[in-house]
Amino acid sequence: MGKILSLLIGAIITVLGLILLMAWWYEFMFVVRGVLPLFLILGGVIAVLAGISEFKDAMKLKSGGKL
Repeated sequence: MGKILSLLIGAIITVLGLILLMAWWYEFMFVVRGVLPLFLILGGVIAVLAGISEFKDAMKLKSGGKL
């Protein structure tokens, strides 16, 4: 009975979430427009740091050092 109840509650919450997303679409997009640039900046910084780390590791291997 617990599995069926959790499935039913999950379905109800999903439908409610979709209804609220449609009702508050403008507010949702307002938040996305505000947060997306921050995520892009953070992702870019992480990619640059990973590239620097990989470059340092490659230079160590090339010079004969061990990791």
